[in-house]
Amino acid sequence: MSVTTGLTSGTQAVFPERPRSVDQGNMARARKLMAKAIGIDSHIDTIQRVLMAEDLGERHDVGHVDIPRLREGEMHAPFFALWVPVFFRGAEAVRRTLDLRDAMQPVLEAHKDQIEQATTAADIERIVKAQKIAAFLTIEGGHTIDDNLRVLRAYYLLGIRSMTLTHARNTNWADSASDSPAHNGLTDFGKEVVREMNRLGMMADLAHVSDKTFYDALAVTTAPVIVSHSSMRAISNVPRNVTDEMLRALAEHGGVIGINFGMGFINPRDAEGLRSATDTEADARC
Repeated sequence: MSVTTGLTSGTQAVFPERPRSVDQGNMARARKLMAKAIGIDSHIDTIQRVLMAEDLGERHDVGHVDIPRLREGEMHAPFFALWVPVFFRGAEAVRRTLDLRDAMQPVLEAHKDQIEQATTAADIERIVKAQKIAAFLTIEGGHTIDDNLRVLRAYYLLGIRSMTLTHARNTNWADSASDSPAHNGLTDFGKEVVREMNRLGMMADLAHVSDKTFYDALAVTTAPVIVSHSSMRAISNVPRNVTDEMLRALAEHGGVIGINFGMGFINPRDAEGLRSATDTEADARC
């Protein structure tokens, strides 16, 4: 996972304790920079733990984040992903998404003096200025809309402002980076999904999509897109990473990428483990 600052995207790793080898001069400089910027983590898999009744107001030694660690890490605007494994299909995927969204609401209400939901860039700036954490809600996996634009619009009304078009397997309308091509990128309906996200004001997230889906989405979108948690294929040759050409195309369209510091994303020695983990998750069953 990674860190970016400003109104861009990125993800980060937050550790329970500061490594003792950290140079305190560099740490002081980093904190000075963060005090002047808005730190955004564009992909956090923590709402699953909230669904299991974990209190984000308390500090934990497990999970991506909690409120104390977000504050210590100067991470002002976390993007909380409503991740739905691909073995949830159809109405079950929709229900799981709603369960995750519902689980987040008590966090916002119980800790409203510390965290507030943001749905716009202006919200993020206002909330951060008030010394609170700006929680931005996203969806991981286009299968969660059950091939229905009405469901997508309902998610928007619930305050969700970004969605990855795919996850570990193809949807019925878009090819995933971790599956065999079935649609040659985006289908006509997939292009409708991107257009509707543009119309609503939801960011299309191209993490997890195949190369062809990536370029199809760029050809259709009229708004900047994000790649919330991927890295460079030139460094670690896994399909979830982007090529140099994809990175340039993303920049030309005003998009941003959050560098993923996880396992095989930046270390080719761990690449096979990442592929195996992706297949295991995709093939799992309840």
